[in-house]
Amino acid sequence: MGITKTDLFTDEQNAIAQMAKVLGHPARVAILQYLVKSKTCINGDLISELGLAQATISQHLRELKEIGFIQGTIEGVSVCYCINPEKWAEFSQLFGSFFENYFVSQQSNCC
Repeated sequence: MGITKTDLFTDEQNAIAQMAKVLGHPARVAILQYLVKSKTCINGDLISELGLAQATISQHLRELKEIGFIQGTIEGVSVCYCINPEKWAEFSQLFGSFFENYFVSQQSNCC
């Protein structure tokens, strides 16, 4: 297989695909749900909440942070994570527009 040619697609298409990829693991979805519910957390809280190993949770947190879903601050030996509100709004708008385009463009029933 060849290298993915992301330059063939719009910035919006690439952004939606990257977000979908990050959301493609149930542990990351569970982490986001926990952060939304609790407003903040420390890595240790997630270990007891999700029942996953610390290294596994750290890997998922890193992926969520890389794309911008979450942000973190160091407090002593712990890192405190929370939802990144600016990126959350941006992602919400992108996904909302993506799904809404279907309803706007439907003139008749296809099947």
